[in-house]
Amino acid sequence: MDQPNSIKLFKENNIRYVWDEEKEDWYFSVLDLISFLTDCYNLEEYIKEILSRDEGLRLSWNTICIPVQMPEDDGKSHEVLSVNTQGLFRIIQSVPSIKAEPFKNFLAEMGAERLNQMQNPALSIKQALQDYRRKGYSDDWINMRLNSIEIKKELTDQWNVHNVKDPLQHDVLTDVICKTWSGKTVKEYKKFKGLKKESLEDNMTNIEMVLNMLAEVSASSITAAKNPQTFEENVQCAISGGSVAAVARQSLEKELGHSVISSLNTKASISEQTDIKKLDVD
Repeated sequence: MDQPNSIKLFKENNIRYVWDEEKEDWYFSVLDLISFLTDCYNLEEYIKEILSRDEGLRLSWNTICIPVQMPEDDGKSHEVLSVNTQGLFRIIQSVPSIKAEPFKNFLAEMGAERLNQMQNPALSIKQALQDYRRKGYSDDWINMRLNSIEIKKELTDQWNVHNVKDPLQHDVLTDVICKTWSGKTVKEYKKFKGLKKESLEDNMTNIEMVLNMLAEVSASSITAAKNPQTFEENVQCAISGGSVAAVARQSLEKELGHSVISSLNTKASISEQTDIKKLDVD
């Protein structure tokens, strides 16, 4: 599976990192990071120096840095001061080092791109097309994925109109829909497919994608029709929408004779198709 950009950037530089399944995020050793960027031996003193220069980082240090169990040279796991990906880049911003410059430039480029996309949303669509094609997705799949994004936006718009504006509640409703039609929460589904930070929808088969779209567009339409005013009423609409796709799934599986919920992820699928093409050429 693809790893986040930050891991690709650091995987050759002896910076320890682990995946936190509960928080669904990567965590990196702070001392390993500072050591790589500065070649400094007295790391604790260097960190004090950074914090004395950067008041914003000093004030948030105890929030972004947490102890995480990581392997040491003795082969045993010990608590290591660590940060997630966002904290990692925040620290890099404060380090005056030649080694830090490529990462600072990377952040500047990403920030500029994001600002441009906010001012011109069409750029986001263009970038998405380029990213998906670079990863090996077919144009037919990309078109379906873009449609699914539009359906999800319409669904979240319905939630916002019907008194559900908290992103955490959006996540709960998304879980309700997913669990109702697939039998798995988003987190369970991602684990089943061997995913971490990757998008679940980006790793669905065509059938899974269609069923998920059916569930979400049904939930959106039912929400608009029933006009729920409380979170509990929105939950019932989410269950109803998911149930529409659940019925479709059951009917299809009865005809096929097997489950359409697949453990296959996109990287494996694209790799498999590439191997088939190579065999055809040979």
